[in-house]
Amino acid sequence: MPSTPPQSPTAKIPATKTAFVVMDTESIPDGKLINIVKYPGLGLSDEDAIERARAEARALSPTGSDFIHYTFQLPVAVCAARVDIRFALQSIRCIDAPLYRTREIATKFWNGLLNYADGAALVTFNGRGFDLPMLELAAYRYGCSAKDYFTTRRKRFSADIDLQDFMMNYGATRGFAGGLNLLAKLIGKPGKMGVSGDQVYEMFKQGKLQEINDYCMFDTLDTYFVFLRTRVLTGDISSEREAEIIQKARETIAKEAEEHPALRVYLEAWTDGQPWP
Repeated sequence: MPSTPPQSPTAKIPATKTAFVVMDTESIPDGKLINIVKYPGLGLSDEDAIERARAEARALSPTGSDFIHYTFQLPVAVCAARVDIRFALQSIRCIDAPLYRTREIATKFWNGLLNYADGAALVTFNGRGFDLPMLELAAYRYGCSAKDYFTTRRKRFSADIDLQDFMMNYGATRGFAGGLNLLAKLIGKPGKMGVSGDQVYEMFKQGKLQEINDYCMFDTLDTYFVFLRTRVLTGDISSEREAEIIQKARETIAKEAEEHPALRVYLEAWTDGQPWP
């Protein structure tokens, strides 16, 4: 009797159940933590501590980046797109809208993850390098429990997918110039539209939490469409099927725009995605 071929982790998941959660985050420096860990006894304000840490980061960075390590970051946006086993977009949401409170963002993310533990995979771009470690530290801070994730999923070759890791051949190349923005624009999706991650802290100080979360939502959608194209590379879907999924996703985004008007900006920046030359 012939043996039964092994099934994929999502093989038994009903077509309507979420099989993938595509996500992205935005964060700001935690001034109080920076102050008490890096500069105790100096009498700095929390904001001055942030500026000092940014200056030190610029001095050490070969590119002049003032980004402070994720261990000193707080999440101010986490957006997630739910995707079914056939790679169709089901919905997209930002956690704790419209208040976007750090504690609630973190706790709702980890509590929500429990609902997707049975077969659903997390899909990120550089999630293993930044987003997930930052959220793991938030789980530590607030005492959030996510047993399945912490005991079985924190492995390089788990069902979760880091698209930057995938495109870098799992560390065979050094860095990925252009990042998510490059990959999105190569396939006709908006990519960066006037906002970048290094602007988030200044936007936060101006009280622009909704704009930060809109930006996070755009990056989440870009990540989803990059994910689709990588599934063409792996043979999970054909180019023709990708085109069908994209058209359906565009219709889903248009419907979501009734509740989230910022999504109209994303649709307006969408191009035909024809490759050149």
